[in-house]
Amino acid sequence: MKRNVSILLFEDIEVLDFAGPFEVFAVTDELSGHQLFNVHTVAASSGTVRARNGLQVVPNHTLESAPKPDLLVIPGGNGSKALLNQPTVLDWINRCAAQAELVASVCTGARLLAKLDLLDGLRATTHHECFAELRALAPRATFLEDVRFTDNGRVLTAAGISAGIYLSLHIVARLHGAETAQKTADYMEYHWTNDKGARR
Repeated sequence: MKRNVSILLFEDIEVLDFAGPFEVFAVTDELSGHQLFNVHTVAASSGTVRARNGLQVVPNHTLESAPKPDLLVIPGGNGSKALLNQPTVLDWINRCAAQAELVASVCTGARLLAKLDLLDGLRATTHHECFAELRALAPRATFLEDVRFTDNGRVLTAAGISAGIYLSLHIVARLHGAETAQKTADYMEYHWTNDKGARR
């Protein structure tokens, strides 16, 4: 059965935070003969989303129309701060997180998991400039500053920006084996080794 991968989009999102995971899961699906992942983007409304530095993206789904995610990816960027005060988006994340097989944040997407208490009692990471902020948002989490990602089972977090690619390859390896992940990394010409919680 193909897993639904839902990647949240929002204004002023960091481009590689969402594009990196999208590429990993979409390429993995393509190389498998389209047997593994149904990858799509989701936003609060159907209009164009303006990412950081002006890239414009049209989401595949709104919060209401999106399929139930098996894997929920929450990217970061300056725009994630505004989402901390948007109950509709927070409620959607919370509902999806309760049902999803895996929930992953990239960079400051961890803000949203922290706001919803989804990091409580877990190990987490984020962009290297944002640890103080995240510790204030999630005082019951243990933040690791020297890793590229953390894997707590259902909830995973990636460090800044390009670390989302590394985390996504780790998830592919967890779900479908290291050989499948390595095949994707080779195609993308991305240096990856199957090291859990790889150091920065």
